[in-house]
Amino acid sequence: MTSILKLLVATSTISVAALGANPAFAADLGTDAGTSITNNVSVAYNVGGTAQTAETDSDIFVVDREVNLVIAKSDAVNSSVAPGSTQQAVTYTVSNQTNDTIDVLLTSQQLGNDDFDVTGTITYYLDNGTTAGVFDGGDTLITYIDNLAEDTSVTVHAVANIPGGIATGDLADIILIGQAASHGGAGLPATGSGVQGTAFTDDSGDVDDPTVVQNVFADAAGSGTSDGAADGYHSATDTYEVSAADISVSKTSTILWDPVNGSTNPKAIPGAIVEYCIAVANAAGGASATGVAISDTIPANLTYYSSLAAGPATVPALIGVVTEGTVTGTTCNADGSGTGTQAGGVVSGNLGTVASGVTETLIFRVIVD
Repeated sequence: MTSILKLLVATSTISVAALGANPAFAADLGTDAGTSITNNVSVAYNVGGTAQTAETDSDIFVVDREVNLVIAKSDAVNSSVAPGSTQQAVTYTVSNQTNDTIDVLLTSQQLGNDDFDVTGTITYYLDNGTTAGVFDGGDTLITYIDNLAEDTSVTVHAVANIPGGIATGDLADIILIGQAASHGGAGLPATGSGVQGTAFTDDSGDVDDPTVVQNVFADAAGSGTSDGAADGYHSATDTYEVSAADISVSKTSTILWDPVNGSTNPKAIPGAIVEYCIAVANAAGGASATGVAISDTIPANLTYYSSLAAGPATVPALIGVVTEGTVTGTTCNADGSGTGTQAGGVVSGNLGTVASGVTETLIFRVIVD
């Protein structure tokens, strides 16, 4: 066997052994896309016992970009909204699992197979972390995510208006769609900061070019109708769920006393004392009603009666206008605070918050003219 053959055999043996070994992968997401890897080889040999100049060669290739964008609903619960409310948010986590910094182009989709659609334009806000995961005035309005570093995540709110005329339990699904893009463009600083990049194209089917960074799409299928696996997109669904107050009002009157019959089967004759009860009920299963205010104009032929200090002894005293009374069955109880008012023949009372499943009342008395 010649020296050259021996050298080839030895080299071949080493190569096979190397190929049979398990490759060592870098931590996290691996080597950054665009990294140039150079492998140098040197072959030393002798001729007639004299050392000759070693033969050398190099192989250079750049690491390609494995594009993998992940979008997920930020928590397990739906976003509770009220009918007619504005600037309501559903919230997502956007993660860059690409071995490179990327921009993320944002769009959204409503499928129409839920209970209602939001109104107006859906806008996007980058959570500033002041109140993590909660949409607030400090969050930044964006049209895309700029320079999302590899192996990092951000929180994005999709914000829209809620129509009126919808009921508790109604749902609206919003799909947030992200598309992976370069971070910047030609002629920009290396970071491309502040300039929207161009969506990547998939180079998986192209012939390998060791001198060019090629893109390999590795994303999973998302929830959007056209978001399949390995397409450079990813998407997730979050849901608005309506929690509405279901308010009903019932107004009843009771004759307490008249000047002929007293308190025994009294009738609505002139001089009779009549008690009105306005009951405000909020059905169970919905949201609390806040700022509940009552206004009642006393009709003609009745006069507001504010004090029974000099009235019939058989009629229990009721000083002023009672608000936030309670109801037992169909009976109004004058057991609340006397914080209501009457001015110019208009009775007013503020019940504040009426919780779900609760009934509160306003009670006042009049005399038949």
